[in-house]
Parts: sequence; structure tokens; C-alpha cells
Amino acid sequence: MKLAVLIGALCIAATFSWSQSAKEYTNKGRELYEKGEYVESLLNLNKAIEVDPNYAAAYYLRGNIKDKFDDRHGSMKDYNLAVEKNPKFAEAFFARGNVKMKLQDYYGAIDDYSTAISINENYVEAYYNRGKAKQYLQAYQDAITDCTKIIQINPKSKDAYYMRGILRIEFGDLKNGCLDLSKAGELGDLNAYELIKEKCNTKNPHE
Repeated sequence: MKLAVLIGALCIAATFSWSQSAKEYTNKGRELYEKGEYVESLLNLNKAIEVDPNYAAAYYLRGNIKDKFDDRHGSMKDYNLAVEKNPKFAEAFFARGNVKMKLQDYYGAIDDYSTAISINENYVEAYYNRGKAKQYLQAYQDAITDCTKIIQINPKSKDAYYMRGILRIEFGDLKNGCLDLSKAGELGDLNAYELIKEKCNTKNPHE
């Protein structure tokens, strides 16, 4: 009986140790990734996955490295594994959406961004990129709604005002589009003023 308990305890300890090792390898891989030391980072992440094949964070970070080198098939595969291992991994859905955007799979990207938002309703970057994907599909009103949501979360988002301004102008709402561009400029986006000169200061032909 005592032997069985001891064996059980050792098995639990070994599992915990391996799990910790995967986390440690992943943390080291993250540190190296942030320093731009991608090869060393990749080696650590491979080791993490070897230790624990279910460690979602390692697949996600490895996908980020592959994406850096435009290995879209490889990064997609790793992001697939990350969300398979952890279906609540909002960042992995967002990253996979970004790969789909690069591949011009806009509907697929929107689906991934929407999943990320369903997990984290304040995921500003996911709203922004979903708005961009909708813009490419000329779904202007839906894209405007995403920008408005960003502004509700962060009223000082110059990027959201800038994009909403462009979208409103494209949608035919010149006045409000120009006001959004003005707000973006007020918040520090100087490019907005160049667009205001181009789009907002033309003489009304009916005057």
C-alpha cells in the first residue's frame, strides 16, 4: 500500500516537474523572442513542446516566429495547435486571423477576430483588424461599428478615429468622416490633416 502511494506521488511530481519545465522553456523562448534572438527562441519552444505537447503558449510563440519569417503555412499550423490545446486562447485566434488577412482570406480573418472578441470583449486590436477586413469587403457600416466600439473602450484611440473617418467618407458621410479625421489629428495623427486637405476642403460643386 505504501509503495503504491509512493509511486503515485512520484508520478504526480514528475508530471508537475515536466509541466513546469515546459513553462520555463516557453518563458525563456519569450524572452529571446522579445530580444530578436529567434533561432535560440525557437530551440527553447521546441523543447517546451517536446516536454509537454499540450502546452498551447509554446505553439503560439513558435507560430509568431514562423510568421516573422513569412512561413504562413507553418505559423497557421502552430496557431491551429494553440487553439486546439486551449480553445480560450484569444491571442492565438487573433494571430491566426492576421495570417489569414495576409492571405486575403478576409471572411476567415473576421471569423477568428470575432472569436477573439467573444473571449475578450475589450480586445481593441481584434476590433481594429476586423474593421480593416470588413473595409476590404466594402462592409463599411459594420467596419464603422467596430471603430465606434474601439472608441468606446479607448476614447483617445487616434487610429480608430482615423479609420472611422476614412470609412465614413467612403460610405458617403463626408461631414462626420472629416470630423473623425479632425479628431485623429487632434489626438496626434498628423497624417489626418493631409487627408483632410485632400478629402474635406474641396469646393461644393452646387455652390
